[in-house]
Amino acid sequence: MLRPTALLPDSLRRPLVLSFFLLLAALGIGLHRDYGLSWDEQLDRLNGIISVKYVALRLAPDLARRQPSLAAIPEMSENEDVDHGVIFQMPLVVLEKVLGLEDPRDIYFMRHLVTFFTVLGGVYGFYRLVTQRLGSWFLGLLGAALLVLSPRMFAEAFYNYKDLVFLAFFTLAMYTLTRLLRRPSWLWALSHALATGAALDVRTMGVLLLGFTVGFAALEMWYRPAIRRSLLLALLLYLPTTAAIVVLGWPYLWENPAGNFLAAFQSFSRYRSDMLTQYLGQQISVRSLPWHYAPVWLLVTTPAAYSAAFVAGCTTLAYTIRQQRFSLLRRRTGRQDLLYITWFFAPLAAVVLLHSVLYDGWRHLYFIYPAFLLLALRGVRVAAAAWRTPSGPAARRWSGAALLVVLAGGMLHSAYRIIRDHPYQNVYFSVLPGPVAERLFERDYWGLAGRRGLEWILAQDRKAQVLVGTDARAALVLHNNHLLLPPAERARVVLTSAEQAHYFLTTYRWHPGAYPTSYGPEVYSIRVNGVKILSVFRRP
Repeated sequence: MLRPTALLPDSLRRPLVLSFFLLLAALGIGLHRDYGLSWDEQLDRLNGIISVKYVALRLAPDLARRQPSLAAIPEMSENEDVDHGVIFQMPLVVLEKVLGLEDPRDIYFMRHLVTFFTVLGGVYGFYRLVTQRLGSWFLGLLGAALLVLSPRMFAEAFYNYKDLVFLAFFTLAMYTLTRLLRRPSWLWALSHALATGAALDVRTMGVLLLGFTVGFAALEMWYRPAIRRSLLLALLLYLPTTAAIVVLGWPYLWENPAGNFLAAFQSFSRYRSDMLTQYLGQQISVRSLPWHYAPVWLLVTTPAAYSAAFVAGCTTLAYTIRQQRFSLLRRRTGRQDLLYITWFFAPLAAVVLLHSVLYDGWRHLYFIYPAFLLLALRGVRVAAAAWRTPSGPAARRWSGAALLVVLAGGMLHSAYRIIRDHPYQNVYFSVLPGPVAERLFERDYWGLAGRRGLEWILAQDRKAQVLVGTDARAALVLHNNHLLLPPAERARVVLTSAEQAHYFLTTYRWHPGAYPTSYGPEVYSIRVNGVKILSVFRRP
C-alpha cells in the first residue's frame, strides 16, 4: 500500500508541522480577546480561588490570614462545585496574581489564551497519535487540521475549561498509553500517570483511562510475553503515581481521598438541577433524554464530510475484523485499532445504556471526538490507497477519489465557516438550514453573544447609566459579559429586571420562541448562518 507521505517528501515534514502549529499559536494570540464570557467561567474561577485559599491555609496559615481578601472567599465546605477538579483552575488563579492582573477583563482574556494553548497541546498530542498509528506524518498533520477545522471545537478551545481541556488531556493520555504499551519504561509510566491524573482532575470521566490502561496492558502482555515483566513493573509505578497526582491536584480530596472522589464521581449521575433543554423542537428535562440525544447532536454539529470519512473508516475496519477475526489482535496495529474503537464507542454506548444526564449538546462527550477522527482518517488512508492503485477496480478508484474530494471540500467549507461566523462558531450546524436548527436545537447555550449585545447598546445609548435586563434564569449572561467591557463602559451598565430595564437582551436559551410585542421593538439582533442567537429590545 502506498503511503500518503509519498505525496510530499519527508524533508518537508519539519517545516510544515512547525509552520502549522506556529500558525495556530498566532491565531490564538490574535483571536483570544474576541470571545464573550461563557456561562461557567466565573464559577470555574471561583472554584479555583476557593481551592487556592484552602491550600494556603494548610501550607502557610499565618501568611494566608494576613491577606485582606481572604475572609471574602468562601470555605471549601461552602463550595457547590467541589465535584469539579481544579488542577487546571488553580494554576490560572496563581498566574493572574503573578502577572498582577486585577481587572476582570484582563483576567478572563488571559484565561482564554492559556486555555487555547492547553488545547493546542492536545492537538499536538493527536498529531503524534495519528502519526504513530497510521505511519504517516502527512495523515498526522491532516488529523490535527481536521480537529482544528471543526468549528465548535475551534471556538470552545478558548473558553471551555472543562470539556476542551479534558479532550486535550485525555488525548495526551491516550498517546502516552500507546507509547507505554509499545515500549514499557519508567519514563512513559510517569508521563502516562501525569496525563491521566490531569484528565481525572478535570473530569472524573477520566477513570476510563485507568480501565483502558489496565485492560490493554493485559492484552499486550498476553500477546507479547517478552514485555510482561517490564510492563507489569510500569503499571506498578503508574497506578500509585496517578492516584498521588489526582489527590495532589484536587485539594477537596485531601481529607478523605477515596470517599470524596467517590462522592464527586457519583454526583455526575445525580445532576443537581432538573434543567430543560431544547431538543428536536421540544423543551425536555435533562433527566429524561431519549437514547439518540448524543448521537444526533454529534451528527448535526460535525462537518458532514468528516462523518462520511468516519463511515468509510468504520466500514473498512469492520471488513478487516470480519476477515481476520481474533487473529487481528496478534498485531500491534490491530490492538491499537481495538483501543480506538473502544475509545469512541464505549463512552457513547454507556451514555445511551445508562441514561446519563447530558445538556448543552454533546459537550460532555467531546473527548471521544479524536477517536472519531482517527477512524475517519483510516477511511482517508484506504481511499488514498485505492485512488493511487491503477490496477484496482475502477469503481473502487473513483469512490476513493470521491471521498478525498468530499473531504477536501468539507475542510475548505469548515475553514470558511470558522472565518465567516467568528466569534460564534459555537452555534455551527453542519447539515441543517438555519431556521430548522433554530427551531430544533439549543442555540448559544454558552451565552457568548451577550457581550456583543451590551457593546451595541452602549454604543447606541450614550446616557451615563443604561439599564439592561434579561430573563430571570439568564441573568448570568449579562453579569458575566459585562465584566469584559472596558471599566468606563462597565460602570455605565446597570443590570436590573426586565420590567425596569431600558433594554431587554436575550440569547434564547430557555425561551426559544418569539417574544411578544409588549417587550418593545427589536432594535438589534445577531444571526449565525440563519440562526438567531441574540436579540435586543428597546423597552416601552
